[in-house]
Amino acid sequence: MAGGTIRYRILWCTLCALATCVPAMGGEQRGLLRPISLSPSSKQRKEVIASLPLDRLTQQAQQRIMTVAKSPTLYRRLPTQAIRCDRDMFLFLSRNPEVLVGIWDLMGITNVQTQRTGPYHLSATDGVGTHCNVELIYGDPNLHIYVADGYYDGRLATKPIHGKGLFVMRSSYAPSQDGGTTVTGTLDCFVQIESLGADLVARTLSGVIGRSADNNFIETARFMAQVSQASAQNSPAMINVARRMPQVTPTAKSQFEQLVRKIAQQASLQTPRPSMQTPRPSMQTPTGSMQGPRSTMQTPRSTMQTPRATMQSAGQYNR
Repeated sequence: MAGGTIRYRILWCTLCALATCVPAMGGEQRGLLRPISLSPSSKQRKEVIASLPLDRLTQQAQQRIMTVAKSPTLYRRLPTQAIRCDRDMFLFLSRNPEVLVGIWDLMGITNVQTQRTGPYHLSATDGVGTHCNVELIYGDPNLHIYVADGYYDGRLATKPIHGKGLFVMRSSYAPSQDGGTTVTGTLDCFVQIESLGADLVARTLSGVIGRSADNNFIETARFMAQVSQASAQNSPAMINVARRMPQVTPTAKSQFEQLVRKIAQQASLQTPRPSMQTPRPSMQTPTGSMQGPRSTMQTPRSTMQTPRATMQSAGQYNR
């Protein structure tokens, strides 16, 4: 049991922040994980590295990326996801993942504490020995590259266990049939553990770790979609949440509230209105019966489900 817990903490060190941020692409589509090798020398891993826009980055940023990418303890592509989510909300939550953590904190379902330490930097801790820092090192609407480092120094480890992570997220946007937006994306994860013993444990339990990461990614993505849906269907409640959530700066709270209002306004313009035409008598029946359309308008119900798996923190986007 102790070994399993340590294994989970090791993974957490590099994934905790990203788990809420990259989330952004999950929900309705499930079971789409492609069979891939977890070997660091896999063809897929090399293709991901080759596709990175390293020429647009500083020498220091390139070095940070390649240090992890060339020799990861674990590599995994998480399930491709497609969710119904407002594009601006998706980008905002990805840039400000502490908003998600703040909502969960308000709901009483997480003990994670996050702190914005810079425009593209975020730190997080779980209060029992895990510490993590995440930086968005490159970002545009379709490609985001995050680097992370962290350590665990809780009671289950005789000395701090350090880890690093590289996360490459690709996303695309398409209009849905009802006028909304479908966000589709993939996430490639590279995790490097700087401890021989922990490295061996992680490799041995790579399947378990991978499935846990998959589930966290799917659940967080689903929650992001629910935030967008609730903003459209029950904006007063979401505005109240925006003003009350902890761990979020006043500026981010204000931006979130403005987004909720925008989404609600767009939803009201898309909602069908009842017909106001005056019905005319039918000329096809001898009895002179009068037929006319009935006005119908259904009120959507607000839904926001509590996620089954709690995520942690994430980095910030850069347009």
